Amino acid sequence: MHIATLSAGMEPNRDEIMRALEGVIDPELRRPVTELDMVRGVEIDGGDVRVTIALTIAGCPLRDSFQEQVVGVLRDVPGVERVALGFDVMTAEERQALTTKLRGGMQERSQGLSLDAATRVLAVCSGKGGVGKSTLAANLAVALAQEGKQVGILDADVYGHSVPHLLGIHQKPVLVDKMIVPPVKHDLKLMSIGFFLDDNQPVMWRGPMLHRALEQFLSDVHWGKLDVLVVDMPPGTGDVAISLGQLLPRAETLVVTTPQPAAQEVASRAGAMAQKTGMRLIGVVENMAGDVFGSGGGERLAAELGIPLLGSVPLDPLLRECGDAGEPLLLNGSESDSAVELRRIAAAVLALDRGSIVKPLPVLS
Repeated sequence: MHIATLSAGMEPNRDEIMRALEGVIDPELRRPVTELDMVRGVEIDGGDVRVTIALTIAGCPLRDSFQEQVVGVLRDVPGVERVALGFDVMTAEERQALTTKLRGGMQERSQGLSLDAATRVLAVCSGKGGVGKSTLAANLAVALAQEGKQVGILDADVYGHSVPHLLGIHQKPVLVDKMIVPPVKHDLKLMSIGFFLDDNQPVMWRGPMLHRALEQFLSDVHWGKLDVLVVDMPPGTGDVAISLGQLLPRAETLVVTTPQPAAQEVASRAGAMAQKTGMRLIGVVENMAGDVFGSGGGERLAAELGIPLLGSVPLDPLLRECGDAGEPLLLNGSESDSAVELRRIAAAVLALDRGSIVKPLPVLS
């Protein structure tokens, strides 16, 4: 039980307390606790107010957030002198009711991508590993969130799942009656296969198992209301990338390459595969630009695929250092050339008119 002492006054009104509690937002579900039926009880004894919150699971790691929020919203309610906050745990029936509410009344899981039709799906792909695709995906997600968008990121790079490390997210997802609630940090919701592995174990699954796992991430994860879902795609043109292309038919695809011709040629194959699976190419991002890797690969790739070059991010040791530390470059207020370019690329993506992106028709002979 957490107790906070506030200012003295007349006995508080229950309706005013409940209205104030509408401002307490579940950190992961991003909905008011009153709307989610998580307020188990409110007891008033003079100036003493005792609030009980029912958590989805025991030992919720985000208790401190609830304590700060409850004290904060009740601080201005007339008559509240002391606030005591206690926690309970939802029953199985309550968790099932919560799941139904979050799914909009649907009892069963949906097939395929359980996202609102207005959510943009931005797939970040590359022809091979080592071009900084995951680092770009993570920082672009942060940049989009900084633009005021509700953003989720799906780490679908199943063999090289590095996004949790890049974002410094080590908290596990919460399971609520077969619905997976992704952890939240930096205003980003993240789901990764790395959350379900012990330590740094390799993923030693065959294609069908990976396909089912990715399908579950798209249908059973409660993403909530998102403006953009950024998907860190597996590199190359293997069966996992093909499966994702089929599961994300309305995705807009960014192709990442480094400047040298060898990388550009490989990235071209990944772009062609994305088109064949129904994904829509919207642009190329050249990464690690500078003397070390040469120049021109991004422009050549964009010309070959017939799409714009959205940006060229210079080779920047700070970008790597921030990723290693789990604090993305765009969160430290950096105005380096790479940070400025990443923000510009995010703005360019948001400026694209979705209606103008048309899947090319096949050529009939």
